[in-house]
Amino acid sequence: MTKDPYNYNNDAIKPINGTDMYVILVASAQELPDVEALHDQSPDVPIVFYNLKLDILRGDLGAPAFPPQNFQDRFLSKVKPVYFLRTRQYSRSTPTPPFLVNYQGCLFRSYPGQYQTLLDTGTGSYRRLGGNDIRPGLGAFKEELTEALRQEGVLPKTEGGALDFLRVGYKTTTWWEEDRPEASMEWRT
Repeated sequence: MTKDPYNYNNDAIKPINGTDMYVILVASAQELPDVEALHDQSPDVPIVFYNLKLDILRGDLGAPAFPPQNFQDRFLSKVKPVYFLRTRQYSRSTPTPPFLVNYQGCLFRSYPGQYQTLLDTGTGSYRRLGGNDIRPGLGAFKEELTEALRQEGVLPKTEGGALDFLRVGYKTTTWWEEDRPEASMEWRT
């Protein structure tokens, strides 16, 4: 069993003999190390996470009173989404009318299928832009949506140079999506 200095309940977590599967319905970021402790004690028993919004919880890692960021690489990166739906909304200004284009889409996966980038058509349905066996980061997902709108002529092709950089910014990934020497990339599969 992994002893985590940020998890004060490791000794309180005890597996139930004869259990075929655990289902975790609700857990905060502070409770996730308890799930890891359960996995460490019963590594052959599957644990199903149901609607935990792990991408949001990952953002809290490393903050005071939360598990350290290495918890993502040590444990959370091993959690595989069977059904994944992440919707995002974006706005982009343009130099011509309508001057502001709002658009949205979703990253979707139904295991064992691919991660799909879907663009909201504004008619109550989505159009598939592409699929990939590897999960894209949110910056790459946004760029897929933006590029589709450029190809349709909804957004200008490019402003060029510094203007493009200013629109996108220097940071297009969250900390756990970045290539780091100690990072586990298992979250992408």
